[in-house]
Parts: sequence; structure tokens; C-alpha cells
Amino acid sequence: MKQAQHMIRGVFAALAMMAVTAFAALPAMAADPLVDVAWVKANTGADGVVFLDTRGSTDYLRGHIPGAVNTDYGKSGWREARGGVPGLFPADTATLAAHIGGLGIGNDTHVVIVPAGSDSSEMGTATRIYWSFKVMGHDNVSILNGGMGAYLAEVDGDKNPVNPLEKGATEAAAQTFTVALREEMLLDEADVQAAIDGGALAVDNRTADQYLGVNRHGASKASGTIPTAVNLPQSWMTENGGGSFRDGATLARLYEAAGVPTEGAQVSFCNTGHWASIGWFVSSELLGNADAQMYDGSMTAWTAAGMPVEQQVAAQ
Repeated sequence: MKQAQHMIRGVFAALAMMAVTAFAALPAMAADPLVDVAWVKANTGADGVVFLDTRGSTDYLRGHIPGAVNTDYGKSGWREARGGVPGLFPADTATLAAHIGGLGIGNDTHVVIVPAGSDSSEMGTATRIYWSFKVMGHDNVSILNGGMGAYLAEVDGDKNPVNPLEKGATEAAAQTFTVALREEMLLDEADVQAAIDGGALAVDNRTADQYLGVNRHGASKASGTIPTAVNLPQSWMTENGGGSFRDGATLARLYEAAGVPTEGAQVSFCNTGHWASIGWFVSSELLGNADAQMYDGSMTAWTAAGMPVEQQVAAQ
């Protein structure tokens, strides 16, 4: 009897060890795309979490989430101009990877992007950086919903912020960040046209006047939109055009109103891939459409390549 009991215990112990080993072998799961202020306060100072503040250096130095590091969206290598097209994902990621590593971010780090949160367009800074991390193969990334605006909104009776703030720059211990590029996320004009020809919906996340062709971006060579595209302005994605994303049910209703399904192949675009990153983030990350893609070059690259445009209102 005792021998049988020992054998049973041995079997259970072996099974338990196999389960632990199998669990340890699983790849790291993607983080929740959005976190709130309560989550931030509960995880400030936690090992393996880096808060990436994307505000200007002056605002950052005056007060930021304790331990947060600062990046310059326009100057730190997140985007570059090529062939007269502004704001593209860098062709060589070495400089950007070195910058990310210098911020104390490694491949196992949970990155929480903290924008100013002033309006929907400014939230595009966070969604574009979020998309860039995904392109580089880093899934452990989140955005603080509402940004620093939400963090600073909690005040005492004298209207002073109650959440902890730290002044000055955080000196991070450098890490090694290795890029595992997902080239399939980097669409060119031929890829976009092939997707549309294959049934994908082109979603223009610009303002209605630019979609119609009344006005255009200064770097675009022609007015109008990609033929067959439908318009879903990025400003619809957040509450009253502010820094907090709308809930899923409301987003789904707005998508329906714009004629954009919440599933199926679609390509978001704008002028330079900034507003489009908001549309992609909502479709892919918040509404769970795994077939949603983003066209980085957007209308500036599309028109520079001489691709066809559709102008509903002829205006110069």
C-alpha cells in the first residue's frame, strides 16, 4: 500500500513539474492596451515596468510619474523623412533601438506610454509609438488612458494634484533592446492596393474636409482620398475629442455609423501615419480586429508615388 502511495505521489509530482516547465516555456503575453491611473499608482516602482513619458522636456522635468523616462517623439528616432515623405517608420532601427535601450527598456520590459492626454490628436503620439513597438516585435506595451491629464486630474480641496510627482530627469540603467521586425506590418503603396483589390476596406482617419478633398496636407501632392475609402475621423475615438478612449460599445456604434465593420480586413491611413495609428489602435487593440492594418506613409506617400485619388469636392 505504501509503495503504491509513493508511486501515486511521484506521478503527481512529475505532472506538476511538467506543468510548471510548460508554463515557463510559454511566450510572454501581450499587455492590456490601456491602463488607468489606479493601475499606474499600483505599479509605480515595480520591477520590469517602465513609464515612457512622451511630453515635451519642460513639462516632463517639472513633474512626472516617479521613475518615468522621457522620449522626444519627433527627434528620438521614432520617425524619419525619406524621399520627401515625412514621418515614416525608420528604415534602419539601430538608432531607435539604442535610444529605447538607453531608457532602461529591454525586451522583457512592460512599457507604459504616458502622453500629455490633451486631445485625441495628441493621443496619436502614444498610439504611434505603441504601433512602433509592435512593429519591432515588442508586445508588452500599454498606454495610460487619458495620459498625464488623467493622472493630474485627481486633486485635493485646494486643487493640488494628489498623485505622486517627481521632478527632474530619471537616470535609467541602460538595457539591450533587440528588434524582431514584423515586416508584414510595414505596408507600401503596392501592398495597400493589393489589399483593397483583395477586399480590404480603406479607412481614412483624417478630417472630413481632407477626406472630401477640400483641403490637404502640405506634403501631399494631390487632394482627395484613396479610391473606395470611407471616412472615420480619429477625433471620434475619444470622449469629446479628449485624451480618454471611448468604451468598446460606443466605438462599435460609431464604426457602424461610419460604415466601418469591427472585423475583417481593413487598412487605416491619414496623412503621415499619425492619426491612422489612432484608428489602427482602436480597430486592432481595443475592438480586437486582428485583420486591421495601418499604412505608414499614408496620403503623403500615396500621392508622392502618383497613385490614384478620389476627390469628391473639387477645391484648390
